[in-house]
Amino acid sequence: MVSLQTAENALKTYYLGVVSEQLNTSINPLLAKIKQSTSDVWGKEIRKVAPYGLNGGVGAGTETGDLPVSGENTYAQFVLTLKNLYGTIEISDKAIRASSNSAGAFVNLLNAEMEGLLRASSFNFGRMLYGDGSGILAGVISCDGFRVEVDSTKFLMEGMIIDILEESPYGGATPIVIANRIRSVDRDANSIRLFSPVSGVTEGHIITVQGSYMNEITGLGSIYKKEGYLYGLKRSDYKWMTPYIKENAGEVSDLVIQAAIDKLEEESGSMVDFIVCSSGVKRAYQSYLTSFKHNIDVLNLEGGYKAISYNGIPVVSDRFVEEGTMYLLNTKDFTLHQLCDWSWLEGDDGRVIRQIPGKPVFTATLVKYCDLICDRPYGQAKITGITEC
Repeated sequence: MVSLQTAENALKTYYLGVVSEQLNTSINPLLAKIKQSTSDVWGKEIRKVAPYGLNGGVGAGTETGDLPVSGENTYAQFVLTLKNLYGTIEISDKAIRASSNSAGAFVNLLNAEMEGLLRASSFNFGRMLYGDGSGILAGVISCDGFRVEVDSTKFLMEGMIIDILEESPYGGATPIVIANRIRSVDRDANSIRLFSPVSGVTEGHIITVQGSYMNEITGLGSIYKKEGYLYGLKRSDYKWMTPYIKENAGEVSDLVIQAAIDKLEEESGSMVDFIVCSSGVKRAYQSYLTSFKHNIDVLNLEGGYKAISYNGIPVVSDRFVEEGTMYLLNTKDFTLHQLCDWSWLEGDDGRVIRQIPGKPVFTATLVKYCDLICDRPYGQAKITGITEC
């Protein structure tokens, strides 16, 4: 007979390995390319020593002259706090009892919950990869009870549980709405409809995933900035912390892409192995190739993804890349540092399934403590202002 103990055993022995593998390799093509490591994790922080520049102990001289003065490698220390990533499933007591006499029905119940978790993770963790860690999904334009007009629905999806906050110019934010859920998204009108009406929400407020403000991983949006701090270092003191950014590129072409690749190879020695862009830019590049009668080669990537090719370098599109934008990356410079791989959050009794207080519902939570570091920001490039198709 199926019971809570059956579910407990299934989550620990079967689903954990399968779901962990899919979360690491199958939710986003860029994430599948990035190595994951437990190195350089110290307590709640990532502390990583990054070499930059050249060893100074090289030179030419005369047959009997002085040898070159030694000059050790130069290093900078990156410091990041591990971010807390969670994925939660819920199963009602009624659903468990209804399937207690059918193993097949119970398996279908768990499979449905896990598939829902993977879909939500694919959206949210994929979005975080291109974010700046702030967790901001959209800005509020106006609000009328249930309906909230926003500046963009790109990062919003039905079913999301969101907070609405008022940011302070001195840092931090004040909660206006906590844990309301999106009933529907009108992408034509740039608005969302909530399950519960809200008040006090005005223009200039921001929307985040519940509890996520300033708590998300340090994605590409943090790297591609020209000012401020990155990994605890001030960019103006370390110019190599700033990637190459080509603005107002116009029409995409092999020459535009190659110029950025050459810039990286000549100035940083970086070799681009992954190109990701918006869907409109990918279509524009495909149109460019077609207009010159070029064959469009298709590459098979890890995680089951497919990509077109630029000189053997995969070119993929991602819904979370800004319009008119292309990233040229050396993924060998990226590491997702983690305290451990995905695991179930366990209580003092070692159980992973717990009843929600006051409700006939049981919950289990996957957790991962990690953050993303790019060892050589100056070895990455970004092309903006590309005309989309």
